[in-house]
Amino acid sequence: MKKHIKGMAHRGYPSKYPENTLISFQAACDLNFTHLELDVQLSKDGVPVVIHDPSVDRMTDNGGGQVKDLTLAELKQLTINGTERIPTFEEALDLLKDRIIVDIELKQMGDLYPGMEQLVLDMVKKKGMQEQVFITSFDHYCLERVRQLDDTIGLGLINIGASPAFFPFAKEIHCGYMSIEHLHITEPFIQRCAEEDIQLISWTVNQESDMKLAAQYPSLLICTNELELWAKVSGQNG
Repeated sequence: MKKHIKGMAHRGYPSKYPENTLISFQAACDLNFTHLELDVQLSKDGVPVVIHDPSVDRMTDNGGGQVKDLTLAELKQLTINGTERIPTFEEALDLLKDRIIVDIELKQMGDLYPGMEQLVLDMVKKKGMQEQVFITSFDHYCLERVRQLDDTIGLGLINIGASPAFFPFAKEIHCGYMSIEHLHITEPFIQRCAEEDIQLISWTVNQESDMKLAAQYPSLLICTNELELWAKVSGQNG
């Protein structure tokens, strides 16, 4: 049996395939990574879709405008790198079920997407994937709403900096993950997360020199675009 590689595939395998597409997710599964991160927005007609930016401009060949202003049918007309399409959240879960732990980042900002939290939870439950996923966000209010709606789903707080001030909030909402930009992670912060039983995610680690440094801390979960490089540097490529 192929050995699992402890690591988080950031939007799939974006250094080889278009980010947040099914082909990119498939590549991460094929490499046997333990975790995968994807981003969720809502279409105009309230369907959760997988795309990082609030706009479709950067990723699509033939689109323009905000995700929230386009229906699912309109979004599905757009192509990515010629052949790929913006996946629905349901399509992504169908592909990933029973294969990889999924970090669902909700791209919520205030009330940009009313009802997003419930829609995402409903889909996770429909697929029977409550134990296979956790939900993350930069938006603390979004995380609070998720916890109010579901008292057992895994939660993760995302932030650029690493501050001890995060821990009381994390404890309040029973947050098992903390996702911090790798440049700001310190040894004391790593130790504090271990003491609080919080899995610390370091993003986005793409340079070999940064990977070598990160590999010295086995408790870290490394989020990367360079999946095969991380497997090699961390000695997990068999």
